[in-house]
Amino acid sequence: MKKILLLISHLVFAAIGFGLGIYALPILTAPDAPSKTEMEIATAQATFNGEFKRDLAGSDFLHWGEGTISIGENFISLNGKVAAGPDYKLYLSPKFVETEAEFNQAKTTMIRVGDVKTFENFVIPVAADINPSQYNTVIIWCEAFGEFITAAKYQ
Repeated sequence: MKKILLLISHLVFAAIGFGLGIYALPILTAPDAPSKTEMEIATAQATFNGEFKRDLAGSDFLHWGEGTISIGENFISLNGKVAAGPDYKLYLSPKFVETEAEFNQAKTTMIRVGDVKTFENFVIPVAADINPSQYNTVIIWCEAFGEFITAAKYQ
């Protein structure tokens, strides 16, 4: 009986350690946040702005964003924070969504802009073939775990 309890306790702690590693690795390997100058350039060219808020239906204490999102022809930038996590992607959507189910239903109408690699402020380039004025919402999605992080309507 003692060996079984030891085995179970070791498996539980191994699972906890694995989970903590998945959470901590993106934080440890994240590149530096953009400089003040980079942020100023990106926000100055913005045509639209929106707000990430923590109180969305699909957000929780591990999956959230807050701050001002600026959308322009060449860059999308965040002056704020998102919860740390792996494999975050930034999408533009023609429809506001705030849950995983809504995201999955509308994903075929969205366009993926790029990777979110920093968790406090970011600047993501917009490809020339993407026209942000054809969309109205910015979404951050965790591709690896299929988790909704946050969204902001900008027009």
